[in-house]
Amino acid sequence: MAGIGELMSYVEMIGDEGLREKVRAFLEEQRVLLTGQAFKLEESPGGRSHHHAYPGGLVQHTIATVRLALALCDVVEQVYGAEVDRDVVLAAAILHDVMKAPCYRELEDGSYRLSQLGERLDHVSLAVAELARRGFPLEVLHAVAAHHAEHGPISPKTLEALVVHLADLADSKLNGAVLRAARFLL
Repeated sequence: MAGIGELMSYVEMIGDEGLREKVRAFLEEQRVLLTGQAFKLEESPGGRSHHHAYPGGLVQHTIATVRLALALCDVVEQVYGAEVDRDVVLAAAILHDVMKAPCYRELEDGSYRLSQLGERLDHVSLAVAELARRGFPLEVLHAVAAHHAEHGPISPKTLEALVVHLADLADSKLNGAVLRAARFLL
């Protein structure tokens, strides 16, 4: 399974030194500034039930989302001739679900429920608040806020936000379909 080391290699692809350092610091600290709560990305699920609902699922989903987002950047640039800010796409794809980790808690039976924090703030709102407190640029805040499109607080208004949304959606659907198909094989 993909790990935090691979995720950090994508951080190093961010060309803007200031943005790269902000992303690196966030991933290394793994702490919610609002509450002081620490969290562990590598142990967190990517969801409670729909996709990547297992330990390590969040990092696996994030890496798949980053890979898909970079492939979509290639398509947009090479096929459609549009320019994409890959630094914004990388930062947002890496961080889009990072606040799921403190929003979930694992039960004794291995299932997941919302944590006390997750019952009060959803992962998107918490991520935007944390990113703003850490001085991330508006373009990254928007792409993170818009990654659920019409099912979230705002729809994508930039090409970069659209790329992150489509990559996130594609991986969540792919993982859900693979897991459903696997149940029929067992």
